[in-house]
Amino acid sequence: QVQLVESGGGLVQAGASLRLTCAFSGGSFSGYAMAWFRQAPGKEREFVASISVSGANTFYADSVKGRFTISRDNTKNTVHLQMNRLKGEDTAVYYCYVRDWRIYWGDGTLVTVSS
Repeated sequence: QVQLVESGGGLVQAGASLRLTCAFSGGSFSGYAMAWFRQAPGKEREFVASISVSGANTFYADSVKGRFTISRDNTKNTVHLQMNRLKGEDTAVYYCYVRDWRIYWGDGTLVTVSS
């Protein structure tokens, strides 16, 4: 059973940086593409970034392009989201995502950006 555990969220001021980590267990991590989603208060969950199995290919939502970087470490079964120049509208619970025959979500980590 795949399990995802996010960490690294917190309260920061606008313009600051945070690095989120998703720890993967219960499967062959190097065989999965991974992604981050987020859900702001009162809004639907939305895609943030994804990364291919090898890490060679990444894709970003327009709202975070140029500020966020997704990466993975296949030796440590982790995926990271480096978030720079944070804005108030980045405030959300951030979720790690993976899919095989079903979708798996972590419990999320809260990022609050004060402006």
